Amino acid sequence: MAASLRLGRQGILFGLRLSHSKKCLWTTHSWQEHARHFFQSPCFLGVAPLKVQMPALSPTMEEGNIVKWLKKEGEAVAVGDALCEIETDKAVVTMESSDDGIMAKILMEEGSRSVKLGTLIALMVEEGQEWKQVEIPPPEAAAPSPPAAPISAAPVVAPAAPPPPKPATSGPLRLSPAARHILNTHGLDPKLASATGPRGLITKEDVLNLLKKSPAPKPAPAMAAPAAPSPVPTPAAVPPPPGSRPNIPPLSVPGKPGAPGTFTEIPASNVRRVIAQRLTQSKSTIPHAYATVDCDMGAVMQLRKDLAKEQIKVSVNDFIIKAAAVTLKEIPEVNVTWSGDGPRALDSIHISIAVATEKGLITPIIRDAADKGVQEISANAKALAQKAREGKLLPEEYQGGSFSISNLGMFGISGFSAVINPPQACILAVGTSRAELRLSEDNQTLRTQQLMTLTLSSDGRLVDDELASRFLDKFRANLERPQRMALA
Repeated sequence: MAASLRLGRQGILFGLRLSHSKKCLWTTHSWQEHARHFFQSPCFLGVAPLKVQMPALSPTMEEGNIVKWLKKEGEAVAVGDALCEIETDKAVVTMESSDDGIMAKILMEEGSRSVKLGTLIALMVEEGQEWKQVEIPPPEAAAPSPPAAPISAAPVVAPAAPPPPKPATSGPLRLSPAARHILNTHGLDPKLASATGPRGLITKEDVLNLLKKSPAPKPAPAMAAPAAPSPVPTPAAVPPPPGSRPNIPPLSVPGKPGAPGTFTEIPASNVRRVIAQRLTQSKSTIPHAYATVDCDMGAVMQLRKDLAKEQIKVSVNDFIIKAAAVTLKEIPEVNVTWSGDGPRALDSIHISIAVATEKGLITPIIRDAADKGVQEISANAKALAQKAREGKLLPEEYQGGSFSISNLGMFGISGFSAVINPPQACILAVGTSRAELRLSEDNQTLRTQQLMTLTLSSDGRLVDDELASRFLDKFRANLERPQRMALA
């Protein structure tokens, strides 16, 4: 019986030990799970972001400016929602979202300028995630600098100053004008220069070599003296006579306009920079050819008056756009562009019209102008010009033109030559109309004509002189007889 009691006691103790061991193991396992969940939670690691980068909103865009953010941090974003307004090289374009989520962090604030393509401008997170815990990626590491040369323990001994050059010229000195100017400017002794010119002439190169060899003047060490002699006043420099060239060109100092030799920096917008690049590219790579013609605008003026009586208001430029489109349809050889492989014929006729804005020139496009009437062309041109001045043109509204028209007649310009807008082949420059007396070929009498000068700038690789002449002749016939355009 005693043995049975002893065995029962041992069994109870073993059971208690086993239950305590399982409880400890469960507690340890639960703590490990909690720790693993904590270190893998967004609170510790952060939420993986959806990156929003600066997009290419036009074919020629290389950088952009952040004008305004249309979404704030913490706001929900759906696909197609407007995120921000970006100033490209052409206009201010609205950037739309390509993902659903929440705007978590704006990295480029409003007013950020010259933001390169592909630069991270904002971060989003997916719906349901904590946007305040978004993980901000580290900035791109800068290029490693080359390792510095090992510094030796030995002290560096400064090289001894070269001895002053000895006089190398004897006898009468013969100086070139440039050499004399440099010697007088720097106060050098002409006898120290080695003459290499003909018959002992000291040239500009000889003086420059002397200037390189001359040691820089060092300040004299201060000497302890009981009384320093008073400096002798030097006479003031006499100003050069008017009309003479100064010895040293005046220094340009930014921010001080009006002073001689100064300037003021004007920040260039993206539009101005791109215009400068494309104009330079056009004039340096495209062989421009020019042809000029005078058109009688009498019939167009009369037709405008008749339409005005019916409350239909159209401009002379609307007739010019229509005439250009109809002529391109009749002579499709001019409706071409230049690509890297050569000429490319276009199936559609889209007329680009130059519009002046505060930021520069932009060319919105009237699409399929040959198939539209003058009244519809007028309405499209007014709407596009207004959007261009407000900076609200969409990319498809200024990309893809086949022929350009620039009209300065409203400014009183009689005639001018425009620069081709690549890759197009031609641009038509329109001047103002003027009244002239001309001899009528029918009855040999004088009559007044309303003449307008138009100059066609054409790419010599695509449109030769004969083709340009045929185009202008057909264009003049269409413009001088507006009813003919309706039949074309």
